[in-house]
Amino acid sequence: MANLALGQVKDTLLRPADTIKTTPIRAVRIDSTNKKADTIKQKYINPGKVAGRKAIFRSLIIPGWGQLYNNQLLNEKLNAKGEKTGHFWQRTYTLGKVGLIYGGFTALTLSYIESRKNYNIFLKEAQFRAKNPGQKENPDIARYDDTNVLNAQSIYKRNSQIVIFSYFAVYAVNVVDAYVAARLNYFNIDDTISFKISPTLINNPNMMYGFNGSPALKLSLRF
Repeated sequence: MANLALGQVKDTLLRPADTIKTTPIRAVRIDSTNKKADTIKQKYINPGKVAGRKAIFRSLIIPGWGQLYNNQLLNEKLNAKGEKTGHFWQRTYTLGKVGLIYGGFTALTLSYIESRKNYNIFLKEAQFRAKNPGQKENPDIARYDDTNVLNAQSIYKRNSQIVIFSYFAVYAVNVVDAYVAARLNYFNIDDTISFKISPTLINNPNMMYGFNGSPALKLSLRF
């Protein structure tokens, strides 16, 4: 009976309600790294170098093209006041270089043709005399003996080789001139530049009798 009575007793021991709500704490990432300002300066571009490279490229492709490019730079050149500084004589001189380049090529071509022509004449005569001793084929050079014929053949052959070398020399001068002129086109000299020469005295401690001044000239530059 005692066990039955105990079984009928209600369990009054209740668990306390869990009134505390746990809120998950998220880790907040604080970005402490501030973006640095872009302090990198733009790279300076030298316009003279750019123009020089363009002039070289043009002259390597077609001789004289670099000089025409420099003439275009003279037409577009402006001073600090916004005025055109390419004078007429400068443009004429630049265009005159093109005429000199092709005039040189023309003269070298004519010289090469003449040298090869005479070389072939004396070569043919030398070969004929070698096969036919004592005989002469060409009456125009009959006055030359065998030694002079061989010497003339060597001279005209050497002249042909010199002309070929001169072709490369004119071509190289054309490239160098185009580059230098393009660089100097951006070497600006203002109109305010001036110089003054005046007499002066220079101290000379080796002079005797207490006078230690030597006459001289003083050069003053203003720019």
